[in-house]
Amino acid sequence: MAVMPDVQAQAQMQDSKEKPVVVFIATGGTIAMKIDPVTKGVVPAISGDDLMQSVPDASKYARIEVNNFSKMSANYITNDWWARLTKLVEQTLARPEVAGVVVAQGTDTMEETAYWLDLTVKSSKPVVLIGAQRNASSPDFDGPRNLLNAIRIAVTPEARDKGVMVAMNNEINAARSVTKMHTAAVETFQGGNYGWLGEVWDDKVVFSRAPLRRMHIALTTESFPVVHIFPMYAGADGSFIRYAVDNGTRGIVVQAVGMGNMNVSMFEAVKYALSKGVPVVVASRVPNGRTYPLYGFDGGGKTTFDAGAVMSGDLSAQKSKILLTLMLQGGRADREAIRKAFEN
Repeated sequence: MAVMPDVQAQAQMQDSKEKPVVVFIATGGTIAMKIDPVTKGVVPAISGDDLMQSVPDASKYARIEVNNFSKMSANYITNDWWARLTKLVEQTLARPEVAGVVVAQGTDTMEETAYWLDLTVKSSKPVVLIGAQRNASSPDFDGPRNLLNAIRIAVTPEARDKGVMVAMNNEINAARSVTKMHTAAVETFQGGNYGWLGEVWDDKVVFSRAPLRRMHIALTTESFPVVHIFPMYAGADGSFIRYAVDNGTRGIVVQAVGMGNMNVSMFEAVKYALSKGVPVVVASRVPNGRTYPLYGFDGGGKTTFDAGAVMSGDLSAQKSKILLTLMLQGGRADREAIRKAFEN
């Protein structure tokens, strides 16, 4: 006697085939860690596949593919690591059945990875970065919620053309403006004066705005220029800037104070770098606001700008380093091109 197919099972299979694909790229971080019973320290312990087991509801929204890219992103992140991730994300998004990509990594450098990908990945499809502030041994582990929310964002039509986003604690932030503001709180990622792009509710994903200040810089090399960040602080003497210039650095970011001010010693070192053809970008250690050539004393933002440095605007020092690195790898070392990129 012929066996009749299970109609409900067939319907479920068909429904699954019609769902979009979301690719989950796991790169390590606290979201993939547990407490080691011997050392009592938090260490890498679970894979991307393990994480997916913690969010069975994901299948309601998409077919999930897992790529275990790396185990501990904080140790591995370099320009080369980012370049490999860019290539993987672009290849993945080029597949017509893929609706979007979710990347999990450590929160300490997540804002940098988000901005790098926002600059280098060219696609209208969403890329959503997530992590966790609490490790997988914690009873209130925040990783599963962030992962499920990111998958829901990735298949939401309104998420297209929003660039790379960071989705933590039900909040969606843009790659350019997002910053980690607290070492341990789950509400650590904030967009500063710009606020969220949107938020995730139990029933839907809601966007309130779109990021306007975006650009694309193609990767043109596998060998990236060396760019360093040097902070301004009481007693800074600029000696490390001079050392870096004499030892081959291709670009310098000064994390200045206020709107872009520094002491005379740092200012003299900046002029030395500029005299050697090394571009200098001046950022601020203040989380909100922008650098601006206002103060005219030696080391003030205006004198540094007039000497040839570029103001970072509202970009942090770490994001300024990324933008300057990508400009230099693309062969754009002249001040005017760099200035326009930072003013974009």
